Amino acid sequence: MKKERLVVATGNAHKLREIAEIFTDYEVVSQKQMGFDEDVEETGTTFAENALIKARAAAKALGCKALADDSGLCVDALGGAPGIYSARYCGYHGDDKKNRDLLLKNMKDVTNRAAHFTSAIALVDADGRELVAEGHTYGKILYEETGDGGFGYDCLFESDDLKKSFGLATPEEKNSVSHRFRGLQNLLEKMRKS
Repeated sequence: MKKERLVVATGNAHKLREIAEIFTDYEVVSQKQMGFDEDVEETGTTFAENALIKARAAAKALGCKALADDSGLCVDALGGAPGIYSARYCGYHGDDKKNRDLLLKNMKDVTNRAAHFTSAIALVDADGRELVAEGHTYGKILYEETGDGGFGYDCLFESDDLKKSFGLATPEEKNSVSHRFRGLQNLLEKMRKS
């Protein structure tokens, strides 16, 4: 039986792979693979608003169901920063190493290392119907990079669930407890009920 196609509004190959590994009942493809390569400006003030902005743009441009994730790291001692600015914490988008370096600098003398990842997942149908779900995973910020797996801040985040950094976790381990996994599970529940 042919799987239903699900377009994901992202240019992040790591994120696309994680979603595909979790949403196994669907043929997961990127918006670029479908011919939509516009860089949509994320003007929202929350993860959910930004996820909806991206999903709406892809669904409208492609005329099909589109899913978008907006996620980031929220550090208690930094008032929730980097938050929605996680991918551009250093001042511009996409330099994971500079983002991590700035986080370590800002956490240099901080003893409260509590942090969590948040993921907001938005699903928008071609007819405009919208569902949004969130997921969270909790842990703490390490004093140095540990492991080289994952992406973004993974090597600085020690998971409460796994008792090790996401940088040391296998993809299967991370996906079993990640914010994105939990957000997608919550979205699947909402999809079943709607």
